[in-house]
Amino acid sequence: MARRSIGVVMNGVTGRMGYRQHLLRSILAIREQGGIRTAGGDVLWPEPVLVGRDEGKLRDLAERHGLAERHGLRPWTTDLAEALARPETEVYFDAQVTPARAAAIRAALAAGKHVYTEKPLAEDLADALALARLADEAGVKHGVVQDKLFLPGLLKLRRLVEGGFFGRILSVRGEFGYWVFEGDWQEAQRPSWNYRAEDGGGIILDMFCHWRYVLDGVVAPVRSLQVLGATHIPERVDEHGRPYKATADDAAYGIFELDGGIVAQINSSWTTRVFRDELVEFQVDGTEGSAVAGLRRCRVQHRSMTPKPVWNPDLPATDDFRADWHEISDNAEFENGFKTQWEMFLRHVAEDAPFPWDFYAGARGVQFAELGLRAWREGRRLDVPDLVRSKE
Repeated sequence: MARRSIGVVMNGVTGRMGYRQHLLRSILAIREQGGIRTAGGDVLWPEPVLVGRDEGKLRDLAERHGLAERHGLRPWTTDLAEALARPETEVYFDAQVTPARAAAIRAALAAGKHVYTEKPLAEDLADALALARLADEAGVKHGVVQDKLFLPGLLKLRRLVEGGFFGRILSVRGEFGYWVFEGDWQEAQRPSWNYRAEDGGGIILDMFCHWRYVLDGVVAPVRSLQVLGATHIPERVDEHGRPYKATADDAAYGIFELDGGIVAQINSSWTTRVFRDELVEFQVDGTEGSAVAGLRRCRVQHRSMTPKPVWNPDLPATDDFRADWHEISDNAEFENGFKTQWEMFLRHVAEDAPFPWDFYAGARGVQFAELGLRAWREGRRLDVPDLVRSKE
């Protein structure tokens, strides 16, 4: 059994998502488990090279997690070009703020690196498609994070869809969000750039990329959309205690038509207080049954078990409606979704294992967000056209 090292340039790991989900819970977790066993019996061993702007933070991360020098080079650098020039680095990963992403990916493609990136792939569809085609021309592997497909709750929901549990699916209703503090009397739990459109912020650009692949991949392809966005809180306070104008949307209310006449409604908000079991939940209703899926849990109610409520506002409700739903068992051990997709991408690079979530999948998410912003701006319903994979 041979061990194959794969150098991974990780740009943006000093940020919350880049550190917690991609470095700590994915790459370092893969190393802690002894690497990734390939189909041929070898072990893939990721060697991260941390990239960012803050030398002190990078050094601290490397020392804290025992990342050592290799070939006389430090496991961190503030110089992306230097990291990409290292011959042992095969993969470039990007978790930077959205406006910085496209230029860095272009540099990685020019250096001949395989590229895996957080979403959104780019700020607009034209740039996303240009990156996809550039990656194809470079002959490298490319992928985009689509982590919610690997959530235990949505894996269970997809199993129900594929097993025909719902009969004919009628509708989907999604609720996502929580209260993000304004930053005045309590520190905000999201960075301030999220609320500035000029810095790539906005909940539509952030979350509609997710909703596209969730609806397409779990229920049915999306064919049209109507969206109303809002900036409910017009002023916030940044990380340094300075007030700033919120120029990006902090809530979005979308209606989507899917294949087969399925109607989906998804509310996304950073200005709502949670009164549900999980921060995101999807209810799917069909002729034969319904399900409610969150991050981890999935509960069902079959047609044969459906109660018969009667509307009577003059009497207090006595039915315990939640008691009429039944929990779907795990039936498997679910790993962190980010880690699972990392393992798939590294196998894709090393042994050409399947990986369907390429830059074109990422471009479809950007397209969906772009259409959502346009539908809101124009106040009308818009079709979602198929993407052309090559230049016309």
